[in-house]
Amino acid sequence: MQLDTIILPDDLLWTNEFEWNPVEQNVERSLTGALLLQEGQRSHGRPIILSGGSEAGWVSRLTVKALFALSKAANNAMSLTLQDGRQFSVIFDRSNGSPIEAQQVLPFAYPDDSSQYFITLRLLTVETP
Repeated sequence: MQLDTIILPDDLLWTNEFEWNPVEQNVERSLTGALLLQEGQRSHGRPIILSGGSEAGWVSRLTVKALFALSKAANNAMSLTLQDGRQFSVIFDRSNGSPIEAQQVLPFAYPDDSSQYFITLRLLTVETP
């Protein structure tokens, strides 16, 4: 698995893969009680959450630092390649807080670059530039 030039562990899970619907729907009632229904196709904006939980997807502190450096750029479209070969153009999803969570597997007061971390990445699909 790869995000731009950063190699990610293949055991990260796409935890919300089937929680997105590509059809947007708006349902209202008119003053007469008639149903007003509109539907349209969504083209982009699919959320992708990659996480190994507390069991898998460990990365080094060096990888966490590289991800944080990548997240500092606004509107930075990146290529995401999943372990099964699917590819997406994505940006970091900052809509609900930090797009990257990282916690030490074994907490140390002074971790080095080889210390291992659990990570969660929040991304959104965007149109290919």
